Amino acid sequence: MKPLFFLLFLAFVLSSSSSSQARSVIPRRPQPLSSIRINTTLNQGTCSFTVSVRTSCSSIRYTRDRISLSFGDAYGNQVYAPRLDSPGSKTFEQCSTDTFQISGPCTYQICYLYLYRTGNDGWLPYDVTVSGYNTKPVTFYYNVLIPRDIWYGFNYCYGTRAASSAMK
Repeated sequence: MKPLFFLLFLAFVLSSSSSSQARSVIPRRPQPLSSIRINTTLNQGTCSFTVSVRTSCSSIRYTRDRISLSFGDAYGNQVYAPRLDSPGSKTFEQCSTDTFQISGPCTYQICYLYLYRTGNDGWLPYDVTVSGYNTKPVTFYYNVLIPRDIWYGFNYCYGTRAASSAMK
């Protein structure tokens, strides 16, 4: 009986550790951010990031809204994309995934991500996944309408330099 419990425990531990190394998942609800300091001078493009945005099937059919993105690490490295969509390109359609290559400063593990929406259509992203050099892929789950004209997202950097330098 003891060997059986040990094997079950070992299988649980191994399955838990292997799945946690593949991707970080940020499970909580997004929050509004009253202001953010966008550092466009650092966005010189020394590293490349892949950002995949999955639009919810509950979203409107398509949006003409302007969508911006900012993400970074706990050390103040910030990547900023002033406009992900391009007019007439049918980005952010209902039930679709749009993938973008964004250049910016190299980062360590991404721990915050915010979206900004300007326009009248409304938009409901399901999730956003960021991957790049020196960072595991991380997924931020939204599945809520992004409010208009406010940064909206996640900050899991917990009192580090990113919270004090980029989030002011």
